[in-house]
Amino acid sequence: MFTGIITGTGQILESQPLGEGAGHGRRLTIQSPAGYLDDVGLGDSIAINGACMTVTSFDVPAGRFTIDVSAESLARTAGLDGLGKVNLEKALRSHDRLGGHIVTGHVDGVGQVRRFEPVGESWELCIVAPQSLARFLAYKGSITVNGVSLTVNKVVDLDKGEAEFSINLIPHTIENTALGQLKAGSPVNLEVDLIARYVERMLSSNGELPA
Repeated sequence: MFTGIITGTGQILESQPLGEGAGHGRRLTIQSPAGYLDDVGLGDSIAINGACMTVTSFDVPAGRFTIDVSAESLARTAGLDGLGKVNLEKALRSHDRLGGHIVTGHVDGVGQVRRFEPVGESWELCIVAPQSLARFLAYKGSITVNGVSLTVNKVVDLDKGEAEFSINLIPHTIENTALGQLKAGSPVNLEVDLIARYVERMLSSNGELPA
């Protein structure tokens, strides 16, 4: 489990195929901030741009670690198929503060940035969510974008069943995450609020408890 509060930004330095053909995933080598791996062990979970991944090897002095990303994960996420800056979050510990909201690290879908522009001292980020996620978006509700816990400021339903939602990013968020790299057309990983998923499931069932 995670909170959507980014604990560091990393850089994907290498992306190596794990085999030949589209059915194979890739091994990523990620550079982390100084001291980031001091409390990390083999097999620990770290969310990379919101996708929960397992540490397969690490070099503490160099600040580098590797993850293996399956072909399935590559097909259902954005930003894990190439090099560049990524958001990092270590798994939640039982005594940690829940500063954002409950995040699983399982990407529900990929959205697309429609607009990203300054508004006063902050930035407005507008994203189009696919039809499958539109019903989970609500005014002042929570959404995870590339692993960052954010609050929805506005939701507009679109003709094809998609939804456009807006988020306000303060300077601190821009400076301490990889969201500042986004631009119109950028794909982003989205994870909807966990509670909203349970509510949707309960409303769609017949209300009967299992025997």
